[in-house]
Amino acid sequence: MKKQLRAILPFLLLAAPVAAQELPADQAVLKAHVQFLASDALRGREAGSPEFNIASEYMAAQMAARGLKPGAAGAWFQPVTLASYKPANPGAWTLRRGTDVIPFQPGMDYFSATAGGIADFAATGELVFAGYGISYPQGGIDDFKGLNVRGKIVAILAGAPKGLPSDVAAHLSDYDQRAAAAARLGAKGVILLESAEGRAQYPFESIAPSWNYTRNGWAGPDGRLFGKTPGAPGIGYVSTAGAEKLFQGGRIKWIDVIAAEKAGKKIPTGPLPGTLSVTSKLNIETSPSHNVVGLLEGSDPVLKNEYIVLTAHLDHVGVGTAVNGDRIYNGAMDNAVGNAVMLEVARAFQQSGKRPRRSILFVALTAEEKGLIGSDYFVNFPVVPRDRIVANINMDMPIFTYKVEDVVVLGAERSSLGPVIERAAAEEGLKVVPDPLPEENFFVRSDHYSFVKAGIPAVSIDTGPGGAGAAAQKKFLEENYHKPSDQIDLPFDWPSVAKFARLNYAVARALADDDKRPRWNKGDFFGLTFDGYGAKTE
Repeated sequence: MKKQLRAILPFLLLAAPVAAQELPADQAVLKAHVQFLASDALRGREAGSPEFNIASEYMAAQMAARGLKPGAAGAWFQPVTLASYKPANPGAWTLRRGTDVIPFQPGMDYFSATAGGIADFAATGELVFAGYGISYPQGGIDDFKGLNVRGKIVAILAGAPKGLPSDVAAHLSDYDQRAAAAARLGAKGVILLESAEGRAQYPFESIAPSWNYTRNGWAGPDGRLFGKTPGAPGIGYVSTAGAEKLFQGGRIKWIDVIAAEKAGKKIPTGPLPGTLSVTSKLNIETSPSHNVVGLLEGSDPVLKNEYIVLTAHLDHVGVGTAVNGDRIYNGAMDNAVGNAVMLEVARAFQQSGKRPRRSILFVALTAEEKGLIGSDYFVNFPVVPRDRIVANINMDMPIFTYKVEDVVVLGAERSSLGPVIERAAAEEGLKVVPDPLPEENFFVRSDHYSFVKAGIPAVSIDTGPGGAGAAAQKKFLEENYHKPSDQIDLPFDWPSVAKFARLNYAVARALADDDKRPRWNKGDFFGLTFDGYGAKTE
């Protein structure tokens, strides 16, 4: 580590003066942060790498320089054990009907999933088909209605019914969320059936060879993946051929299920004939990483015990396949600039000379690129009581290759955070506009989503499509996203970065100083689902 620090020290010392010659002070500081964090010296900041650790030390030092205190039990770093895991073998599935054993072959009829991270998994149960496995009362959908799934293995169809709001559909179609819904009803496990839509996009035969690919997660202090044993884990994926075997001889016909899916009609549900036994094993490897946590303690004797959490993921994807001879995926926009903005917000509080009434945690997260791991760990093992975390503002890959005229706020319509951000944006001459790309499901692809699932009002603030925005964002996503060209020589519009930083400061200040605690809108789907403050209608 000392050798690495000596190697990058000249760069660190030069970064700020170079920027300062070109730009006003606030913009120069922002550029200096990005220039260092996205430098070749940090080799893409992959979570768990020595270069990520250097980036972490930089963030901690910059937080200290802005008057923050160590926020993780008196330390700057919250340890996070990263876990990589994959099936150790294809697993064994046995389908029985009475005395008959129906052949069920790996790679043809099914491939095993990772059973919720359970290293050695086994389950036997009768089968129940629950359509898409979705319960959405606001849309009049309850696929589990009238079904007894207790002690049984639930089969569900991949995908989601048409007509759901994009963020709700993305959430509810997640395999883990549907497994959780089945677990609440007492199921033993969940198998996912290939749908007609899924087959048209990615046929089972094309993905089955990758059955043993490596997944990523975290291990809790007890060593268990995700810190718990799920009640009804995802067991595996079943091909069309395998699904036909499951439905054979039953009241529900597989051909009718597919016909209903294609027609957008209600999927028939009910028991399936037979009993399924499954076993699977995982190979698990772990490695250390950490979140960086800085604390700005509030001034109000009561409200200081409530916390606003600002987040930006510090990691990127490291070193990979060469593009035009360049193998370092620097991650300037994704997400060095988000961390630069977060540090500038801390500097704005320091320069104001006025502490916020509520406390604020500034958190540079690990392993977002591996699946929102750092944020998921943070909400499962928060550094302060979780019920005292009242809001999350996340900054993830705002694109600044143009003059920003508006912003998109993922989740704004779901809580009291939305109006606060809209007012702050107006002060900067910015409009808040709807997500122009709902089909990309960004709502469930960034770290604020971990806070949402913990029942905490949360948003990600992003740059919008106004003016040159739509074309610039399309260009970035096609040419630079997760590529080595996402680096400091992109045409950053630094005045827009500074404006974005002022916006985030204004939002954090307003939330921290308000008499009222942020709350979910009454009846909001996510607020109700995760028992969030203010969501209940009674």
